[in-house]
Amino acid sequence: MEPHSADERWMRLALSIGARGLGTTWPNPAVGCVIVKNGRVLGRGWTQTGGRPHAERMALEQAGAAAKGATAYITLEPCAHTGKTSPCADALIDAGIGCVVAATKDLDPRVAGKGFKKLQAAGILLRSGVLEAEAQQSNIGFFSRVTKNRPAITLKLANSLDAKIATKTGESQWITGAASRAYVHYLRATHDAVMVGSGTSLVDDPSLTVRLSGLEDRRPVRIILDSNLSTPLNSHLGQSTQDIPVWLCHGSNADRKNWRQTDAELIECASDSNGLHLADVLTKLAAKGITRVFCEGGGKLAASLIREGYVDRLITITAGIAIGSDGTPNLGKLGVDTLTQAPRFELVSHQRLGDDLMSEWQPF
Repeated sequence: MEPHSADERWMRLALSIGARGLGTTWPNPAVGCVIVKNGRVLGRGWTQTGGRPHAERMALEQAGAAAKGATAYITLEPCAHTGKTSPCADALIDAGIGCVVAATKDLDPRVAGKGFKKLQAAGILLRSGVLEAEAQQSNIGFFSRVTKNRPAITLKLANSLDAKIATKTGESQWITGAASRAYVHYLRATHDAVMVGSGTSLVDDPSLTVRLSGLEDRRPVRIILDSNLSTPLNSHLGQSTQDIPVWLCHGSNADRKNWRQTDAELIECASDSNGLHLADVLTKLAAKGITRVFCEGGGKLAASLIREGYVDRLITITAGIAIGSDGTPNLGKLGVDTLTQAPRFELVSHQRLGDDLMSEWQPF
């Protein structure tokens, strides 16, 4: 057995390996597993694209017969239910694993402690809660989907020193520098989907693809919140529905005729005169398996997500440029009358990206 003092070391390795699957494993969580004996790594694995095979099976296959008596470090409780494959808890038992060190319990009702009970019933030593906070943050999207019935939302606000995203004439390319733009592509690659509002799709005509060396195979779903399906078919999104998925969330009165000629998926959502109901949008995305959404705006959508409490992670990127009060603000109206009503966020980290400053925040 590995000494307890080594648990964090090996679990950090498992977490870093598991992170390789972020954005590709939905609707499953992105799990990492490292099998260790006598201070040597015998096998390692992470959840593969589409959710199969699971991390434990990948690591056990590498370890082979040497896995008997070894310790498995796993970032999430092993599954205990039969889906497309038999439970990973059974695979660990069959391999003769002597100890399982897990970061956190699985909140999926199909598992929720059942995996741990199976292991203990088989005589496997169990230690859990190692780097639990880090593991829960890594799979915040999966947990949000199974407990809140919505994906986790990362909101990105990239702006000038005075929180503007465009000049008074609408010019916005480029306020932030190349390093910041590369980081945004990395963020896209680690989320299941990239989401914008119809205003952004009309004004910027974005492609919302991942264009970063080494991650060209990442293809997050591109989601447009477009009540009236006003995004034109000759847009970048409209012309690439065969290549990378495009989902359009729309109201019941939208004219769907043109978009039905494409490979885009049309998702009817509840709406009123103010636009789509975000609660219904997010519920329907979760029902389709989406766990992590990266929102890139615009200002109205960003304000709505903040106002309704759906932002789980806020990324702000500030460039050293001033645009002035006649520029376009990064947020729409929040309806704040007093400071006590203002949504607050707690600083998690910050770092320099070229000449820009990136900060990560979480709801206070």
